[in-house]
Amino acid sequence: MNHTDLLEQLHADFIGLDTRYRLADGRVTRRHYLDSAASTLALRPARQLADELLRHYANTHSQAHFSARIANRAYAWAHQQVLDFVQADPQRYAALFAGSGCTAPLNRLARTLAMQRPERDVVLVSLLEHHANDLPHRKQAGTVVHIPLTGVAPHLGAVDLAALERLLEQQRGRVNYVAISAASNVTGIRNPIYDIAALAHAFDAWIVVDASQALAHAPLTMSDTGAAERELDAVVFSGHKLYAPGSPGVAIVRKALLENQEPDEVGGGMVDDVQLSSYQISEQFPDREEAGTPNIIGAAQLGAVLNLLQRVGMDQIHAAEQGQLRQFITGLTAMPGVRIYGDPDLDRTLRLGTVAFNVGGLEHGLVAAVLNDYFNVAVRNGCFCAHSYVRELLKPELWALDIDPDSAEGAAMLKQRQGMVRASLGLYTTEEDIAALLAGIGDLLARPDFYRAQYVADADGNFQQRAFGATAETLFDPEAFSE
Repeated sequence: MNHTDLLEQLHADFIGLDTRYRLADGRVTRRHYLDSAASTLALRPARQLADELLRHYANTHSQAHFSARIANRAYAWAHQQVLDFVQADPQRYAALFAGSGCTAPLNRLARTLAMQRPERDVVLVSLLEHHANDLPHRKQAGTVVHIPLTGVAPHLGAVDLAALERLLEQQRGRVNYVAISAASNVTGIRNPIYDIAALAHAFDAWIVVDASQALAHAPLTMSDTGAAERELDAVVFSGHKLYAPGSPGVAIVRKALLENQEPDEVGGGMVDDVQLSSYQISEQFPDREEAGTPNIIGAAQLGAVLNLLQRVGMDQIHAAEQGQLRQFITGLTAMPGVRIYGDPDLDRTLRLGTVAFNVGGLEHGLVAAVLNDYFNVAVRNGCFCAHSYVRELLKPELWALDIDPDSAEGAAMLKQRQGMVRASLGLYTTEEDIAALLAGIGDLLARPDFYRAQYVADADGNFQQRAFGATAETLFDPEAFSE
């Protein structure tokens, strides 16, 4: 099977593509899932591998019986798939699993790197980071400085390289590392991570890249040219954003950053010997960095996804998504009253398949509710765990609001306006999905008063359809599976 045929086969082989719900107008239609930046759907062949592994399930850390050997083999294979996917040299890099997303490995890295060079107490973090790649550094570093972006709100671009260089010069000798996202979880805007790596290394700083929003959408390797100065020191990502929900968070880290320091977490499986008065940490990677029983099934599922994506080719996946993204942004741009956040010019600013927008003068919560209840389009609204970035993008229009933020009414209005709607693409996204979203937005623009009359807002800014009672309890009951 060639790459194109495999891509077409995988395109339709995700769990949940045929999920149907009854809508507010009584129709029953297929869900259009456009919330992949939060979590992706599960790739069926990878889930099938995980289910098959459950037939042989046992813990790792033993070779005593058949099942334990199978578990060890599957878990080691998953680590190798991670390294292969980003072309990381296994002699120099280790793949580590931790937690349920990138939050756990980023917290561990922040603690570890702070202890490595305590005299370097400054960390540079971009303005467009998810909280997971911002707050851990704030907690562990003496000082966090946020790197400005190019452009002007609401059309901010990527990290401003000239501003980054100035910060590195101003803080010369104090910057421990630069923490940067390969792509924004709000706007999909891509950062020039290899140029940033070269700048950081010129000032003897490391670079930590959060690739959670990039790895499912575009090729990413540990160096774009093979040159040492453009190598990434650590890359972190979430398996649940890479078609493997239930899989662990992942860090690919240069071993040199870890091997001269006791691991951050200790416990079973990462020691060679324990006595009453001492213990000996294993020198083997990844064992020494993964205390306790691992998420064997989730790791194997993620390994299967990575293996399949490599066989398709990330270049081909990226090219297909870029066509859909251009179609989507072109459609939004043609609609008067729709505001797109981040630089919308795809020829000037590199973006992946995530777009944040607002519709006319409508609250973002109302837009998301209408798209779900009347069009079966699943999008997300709010600040997407990137409050600082979202507020910066919204600043011009929030300042333009004629309200008193100190009044109860003004505070409530500000809460409803302080956010966006986000649509995000995945390998399973179809032209029909994008068309359904655009049709829903078009109808909202044509009939705003009708839709506003159907909803009531609560104190948290959520909107509930007045007569439509499709609660989670009526749609899915976990208790039913135990009866």
